[in-house]
Amino acid sequence: MSRVFGVGVVTDAFSFAFMVPNLFRRLFGEGALTSSFLPVYAQVQDRDPAVGRALARMVLSRVAVFLAAVCILGEFILWIFWPTGGQESAILSARMVGILLPYMPLICLVALMGAVLQVHHRFGPTAAAPIILNLMIVLTSVGLAPSVMRRIGFDPLNSNTHITIVAMSVLVAGVLQWIWSAWSLRGLEIQRGVICPESRQKFIQVIRQAIPMALGLGVLQVNTFVDGLIASYPTLIGPTIFGIAYPLQEGSMASISFAQRLYEFPLGVFGISVATAIFPQLSREANNPEAFRNSMARALRLVMFIGFPASIGLMLLRVPLTATVFQGESFSPEDTQRVATILLAYAPAIWAYSANQVLTRAFYARGEPMKPVMVAMSMVVLNFILNITLIWTPLRTAGLALSTAFCAILQMIILERLLARHVGPMITGDVRTSWLRTLLVSAVMGGVLAGAMMFAPSEASWLVMASVLMGMVILGGGTFFVGARILQMPELRWALGKQ
Repeated sequence: MSRVFGVGVVTDAFSFAFMVPNLFRRLFGEGALTSSFLPVYAQVQDRDPAVGRALARMVLSRVAVFLAAVCILGEFILWIFWPTGGQESAILSARMVGILLPYMPLICLVALMGAVLQVHHRFGPTAAAPIILNLMIVLTSVGLAPSVMRRIGFDPLNSNTHITIVAMSVLVAGVLQWIWSAWSLRGLEIQRGVICPESRQKFIQVIRQAIPMALGLGVLQVNTFVDGLIASYPTLIGPTIFGIAYPLQEGSMASISFAQRLYEFPLGVFGISVATAIFPQLSREANNPEAFRNSMARALRLVMFIGFPASIGLMLLRVPLTATVFQGESFSPEDTQRVATILLAYAPAIWAYSANQVLTRAFYARGEPMKPVMVAMSMVVLNFILNITLIWTPLRTAGLALSTAFCAILQMIILERLLARHVGPMITGDVRTSWLRTLLVSAVMGGVLAGAMMFAPSEASWLVMASVLMGMVILGGGTFFVGARILQMPELRWALGKQ
């Protein structure tokens, strides 16, 4: 998609519209609601399958009604405020929102149905969901690209028409994902679940846990959403604000979206995985402060062991990574530099994004959900203030990313201090030693990569840039692995699943 449309008004409009279903997916689909529902459903299903079916039916049906109502309300508001006589980019953005908003209930329900299927050891639809989405986007983006259309004897599509078809393909992907998940549920007889007092009680428990969890865990998603809104101003409103030239250009929203995709990969694969894995253990140890501290110390050691080198690696390899993933045809080397600069501002806090996932879940395990919520709300306010300040500095769009990174680091420090007041110090001598060793090995890795990058071409063909990236990843990963082995760091065994 990046190669077909590049960085500009068209990708701004699509990225802005896709933010809304994406935010709901992360908060209510794959995020808080699923995290609160899955353990409760698994427990009830093991004890009484009939109550489990009733609980699953209640959650799926009520969430479906709620999300459908939100979708209809959103479409109604969009109809009221539909831009008329304004700039073409605003009309295109409104059209994209109208098309993509129904994707929100579909993808959230797919995530919830995936949680039910996971308890019954059925993983196909959940694993295939992102594949279906990406395949539909690629087919409509590349298959209808101007070069392809000319080759088969058709006139190229207008870019606005083309991106509209891509947006429709996202909606089609959502329908296909929902159909597959719903079809996989049919053998579980969820629809036959008879609602009873216990299922109602468990449903209320899930919702009560999910709301504060969404607010606490979703601060990063909300902050990036705010980043996107501010970056979208030139596309939605225009180049000036109160008669003054707006500091951001068209294409800022798309640039932020591309950069977020790159830093969210290590966060999703490692950071959130550690937090999700440790949550049941923390819940069991909530009344045992010593065991709770030990588990938290181990989790913090592990997320830093993964997060520190990930931050350094993304910062140093930002250009070849961006070029390999996105550059080509309409996505120019200048666009690569633009996205890489934003990635440089997001990347220093990979470890903090990951640690916040663990710390926030620690409060939920202790039954104290409101403390991370209050911290999260203050971080959203601070992020907004920093955003509207930093965009007027030479940082421009990168200021939005730097603000999010700074708030994540500050949030991590505050959460750790608050939790330590109740369970005792978690950052003990062993943890500090582990962090120092990780920093040392990461610094050595960074030095090796920085030296090697001096001999790498700054601009080259895609094959050369991909080869450079692969070589640097192997070199950096190998250096870090050898360093961790020399220092006999137990975190290496933990990360490899050997202990």
